[in-house]
Amino acid sequence: MGATVVTVTVCDLTPADHDVLLALNNRHADEVNALTPDAFAGLVAVAARARVVEGGLGFLIALDETTPPQGPNHAWFLAREAAFVYIDRVVVAPEARGRGLGRRLYDDLAAAAAGRPLCCEVNIVPPNPASLAFHERLGFEARVEATDCRNGKVVRYLRRPALPASSSYAKLIR
Repeated sequence: MGATVVTVTVCDLTPADHDVLLALNNRHADEVNALTPDAFAGLVAVAARARVVEGGLGFLIALDETTPPQGPNHAWFLAREAAFVYIDRVVVAPEARGRGLGRRLYDDLAAAAAGRPLCCEVNIVPPNPASLAFHERLGFEARVEATDCRNGKVVRYLRRPALPASSSYAKLIR
């Protein structure tokens, strides 16, 4: 008997999504930092890509090399990468985890990255071992660790080389 394939729709994040996704974001402030409604809307406004899983079960906000610096972590990549897509935050609701939604959001982003590497940071203090393991499975490699001057969190900068246009993260890890 084969596995059931579940189709998940990922689409552009709209103002109608803000309240639900801000609440989801702020329930996971240890991992992604809390935002005010204005800060969330501002981040979405400058994002290179802001995507949501249908039903508000998850979302991803990404910046790139053309986005003005949005904090020290994005600025770190701006200073070192000529072209890149930076995942500022990705959150999947706890009840929806383990269903491939995070991977689906990353596949969607990689398809739009136009040959640019994907970059992000993951907390080391406080620890976020699930996120580190997820990014390792997707082929991200550690660059360096740094302390975020805004909140004292220790983060590890990660980078995934660009994939060929015909590839996806799902194909990469099968």
